[in-house]
Amino acid sequence: MPARSLRGDLLKLLLLPIAAILAVSAVSAYYLALEPATEALDASLIDAGIAIRERLVVRDGVPNVDLPSAAEQVLRADRYDAVYYVVRDPEGRSIAGDAGIPPAPPGREAQDNIIFYDAHFRGARVRGATLFAPCGRGPCAVTVAETTNKRDRLVRGILLGSVVPQAVLAVLTLVIVWFGVARGLTPLDRLSQDIRNRSPRDLHPFDRAHTPAEARPLVEALNQLLLRVEEANRNQQRFLANAAHQLRTPLAGLQAHAELALAQPVPEPARAEMEQVRSATVRTARLANQLLALARAEPGGHSEMPLAVDLKALAEAAADEWVHRALERDLDLGFELQPATVQGHALLLGEALGNLVHNALEYVPQGGRITVRTGMHDGGAYLEVEDDGPGIRASERARVVERFYRVPGTGGTGSGLGLAIVREIAAAHGAALSIGDGAGGRGCRVEIKFPSWTA
Repeated sequence: MPARSLRGDLLKLLLLPIAAILAVSAVSAYYLALEPATEALDASLIDAGIAIRERLVVRDGVPNVDLPSAAEQVLRADRYDAVYYVVRDPEGRSIAGDAGIPPAPPGREAQDNIIFYDAHFRGARVRGATLFAPCGRGPCAVTVAETTNKRDRLVRGILLGSVVPQAVLAVLTLVIVWFGVARGLTPLDRLSQDIRNRSPRDLHPFDRAHTPAEARPLVEALNQLLLRVEEANRNQQRFLANAAHQLRTPLAGLQAHAELALAQPVPEPARAEMEQVRSATVRTARLANQLLALARAEPGGHSEMPLAVDLKALAEAAADEWVHRALERDLDLGFELQPATVQGHALLLGEALGNLVHNALEYVPQGGRITVRTGMHDGGAYLEVEDDGPGIRASERARVVERFYRVPGTGGTGSGLGLAIVREIAAAHGAALSIGDGAGGRGCRVEIKFPSWTA
């Protein structure tokens, strides 16, 4: 389903009320303006009718209208409308003016001796006003009518004058609401950006100090979730650490007993079986140690404060053990160590370096070369292990850092945790882990690049 928009929902909720208010306001403004304007135009008809009525004279009982042609021209002069008039005697016969003007509808009552009505004359709609005057035997009717062009223009002007400002106001209201909601949602945008920028290892609660009241339930729910995730993470770490720790002692004893048994004269079939037991015990012990290292590398698994660690000294301290193992496998293990100091945890960094060297010793064939390097580059320290072994295909490099993943067809006794542990330790130190080809496109080069740091 498409994502819903708070601004869109709010605008939809406001659109109908605003449209209703606009319609009511426009209609009210229309009628409020139309009535006095219509009265003013009707008053002009009355004035014309009064002027004609005053020219009405009765001689010997016969009514007549003494209206000079110049006065009639002034009466009919209008910029927008055609003006007509007719004077009828008490019997309804036309005695002056335009005889075809329709009379007022029957039954229409006069108000203040005047009748207003609408009709059609000469193919056009007209507005008429009829006035009455004493005329011998009865009243004479003076009717003045005009077309409705001025009135139509007046209606359009009133509609435009009332609807257009209201429509502009409605649009401006919606625009203000749109941007107002966007501004109101800025704290949520900042919260979203904070969540996106967070490392998966960062589980500290979000700050509620600058959070609006409406968003605080969301922030509190997120903080409670983070607390539960952190607690679950600690429980997992404790389980891994305890399990690995409990396994180390019996496995060490089993390995010692297997080696003691192998030192005794035993039949060859039994020796082969004992050798299998010893190898399996060594692999299991290493797996337990790796699980313990993984628990330490994860967030919350290391409680000691980070200190200044010299990577060169760290590599030199373990070089003796690695060299003996390299000689046993007929491998050339070299060191190119330059001073490189980082802020971190010596135990974890030693574990990371040990995993990288162990992987190289495990997979590089006899006669191969392995080089351990430390130094500074672009203001940051680096730790690197390079070999000329089979390497890691580019398509597999993103997956070999996953837990328990091994490249299909790979030999050796690894469990698929070595590079996963290195990745966790690098992340814990804010460092970048990269896997590439070795020198000349042969083998593998794994580098941990640390951020710049000043002691």
